[in-house]
Amino acid sequence: MSRQRSEDPGQAYGLSQLNERSREIFRQIVDSYLVTGEPVGSRNLSRSLTAPLSPASVRNVMADLESLGLIHAPHTSAGRLPTESGLRFFVDAMLEFGDLSDEERRNVQTRVASHGRSADDILQQASSLLSGVSRGAGVVLTTKQDARLKHIEFVQLDPRRALVVLVGEDGSVENRLVPLPIGLPASAMVEATNFLNARIRGRTLLEARAEIEAARTAASEELHELTAGLVSAGLADWGDGDADQRRLIVRGQSNLLEDLRALEDLERVRLLLDDLESKKEVIELLGRAETAEGVRIFIGSENKLFSLSGSSMIAAPFRDDRQQIVGVLGVIGPTRLNYARIVPMVDYTARVVGRLLGEG
Repeated sequence: MSRQRSEDPGQAYGLSQLNERSREIFRQIVDSYLVTGEPVGSRNLSRSLTAPLSPASVRNVMADLESLGLIHAPHTSAGRLPTESGLRFFVDAMLEFGDLSDEERRNVQTRVASHGRSADDILQQASSLLSGVSRGAGVVLTTKQDARLKHIEFVQLDPRRALVVLVGEDGSVENRLVPLPIGLPASAMVEATNFLNARIRGRTLLEARAEIEAARTAASEELHELTAGLVSAGLADWGDGDADQRRLIVRGQSNLLEDLRALEDLERVRLLLDDLESKKEVIELLGRAETAEGVRIFIGSENKLFSLSGSSMIAAPFRDDRQQIVGVLGVIGPTRLNYARIVPMVDYTARVVGRLLGEG
């Protein structure tokens, strides 16, 4: 399993700057935060260290860690929490990622393929699985262009607008509004529907558009000129713009409302839910993970999407049977995600999804 390091070299600290005692205290602070979300004080730390150390000596080490920007005090007399830079350092330089057990691997394979083998079933189950494992939100990003088409229909709403309904073989349904040209004959909707359905079934959107493009001359002869324009508009509307070519699946938003400890937590989650509603930004961030060779980890304000909510995302791309990247999946949640457990789970789930899609 591979994972990408921090994009900002200014946030990377050398282990040589921390002696063994400093590393142990820093690890204890981070471990406590990941479990409880609460700051930890010098007295509690002094009791949990392997080598005896007085609270005063622990405070001196904590002061050094704070000067390096690795920890901070949320309140004047409180204990310490890791900073986002400290979490990044911990994840990149100190955290050891284990492998999944055979039972966990079997569970992933069974869960992801449990409700059928269509692409939509696989992606929906992968998102739900990751949500359950992380107690965060499971996210999947893929391209709509890869879905196999089953049916298309034009429904006139008024003299100037029509609704185009596109149905995929996986049961997905997409609707778009298209403008109608002036003077369009009443029979044009039926003609356009029949013409497209004779050519798109079983093809991806990209293949269908190529088919229609290749048949443009024949289409002009076979159809009324205005109807031919409607045919082109009906398919083109699905391929214009990067955002329209992407499909985002989010599961488990309600998990983010659990285990709230303070009003600050409630505000953070509210901001995170707002982030998830801003699909364009989520799609853009997940798209960056598609270029990675392995798992990508985004922490807090390293990315503008999470600059207010203080959240993290762990994501990995998945590939088809030709080893082409066709999407990305992952987990979004608070910065105190269980990275050691979730990173290998995301990595393995991505590989299972890719294999199942390739077999489909």
